Amino acid sequence: MTKSVKRAKSKRPFVGILVVVAIVGIGALGYAMSRPRPGARPVDPNLVPGTAEGYLVGNADAPVQVMEFADFECPGCGQWATVTEPDVRERLINTGQISFRFFDFPLDMHPNAWPAHSAAACAADQGKFLEMHDAVFATQDKWNSYTTKNPAKPLRALAAGLGIDMNAWDACFDSQKHYPRIKANAMEGVRRGVNSTPTFVIGSKMYGEYLTFDQFKLIVDSALVEAAAAAKAAGKVPAKAATKP
Repeated sequence: MTKSVKRAKSKRPFVGILVVVAIVGIGALGYAMSRPRPGARPVDPNLVPGTAEGYLVGNADAPVQVMEFADFECPGCGQWATVTEPDVRERLINTGQISFRFFDFPLDMHPNAWPAHSAAACAADQGKFLEMHDAVFATQDKWNSYTTKNPAKPLRALAAGLGIDMNAWDACFDSQKHYPRIKANAMEGVRRGVNSTPTFVIGSKMYGEYLTFDQFKLIVDSALVEAAAAAKAAGKVPAKAATKP
């Protein structure tokens, strides 16, 4: 038997060990990724959903209706909320061209999303949804699942900083009062075919991607033309959007 053959045979057990270790490692990683994470409260799959409502920003009678399906722990959603949404509010919502509804769409890959959505919903009970929405998105690195396994503490601090009645907020948050509503909003997204965040429904069309302000405005402008044409065909006078000088 040649030396090269002997070497090849001697390596086989070692290679076999590496394969076994790799398989065990992959299995352990898969288990670690799929099992419930400590500190993350799993959502009961049998939870009966409430009513899909969304959270309205702006005039409900605006010519163009916009819906956003978003996950508070989604980095892209956070970027859109902090970079693009301020312009959307100032130039499109506040001028009466669009109404905007935020719908909860927490993704399974983000275990801290449900508490974050719950925190915002509990703030909404006190008329502070938008403020909490902005605070939660602006501080993702303080409470997301990469930072902590217990998001309740930083989320509570955000609520307290908004002057919210914390006794009422705590009771709401600890009881998961709005989980049925969150699930209903998410189910509405599923019904519409949403499979990524952020996803926008602008007028009659859906866009499952990040939109810059310029892209968003072009779509809104087109939807405004469609809305005006539909109103004219129906013999209705479309509502006039407020304009800035």
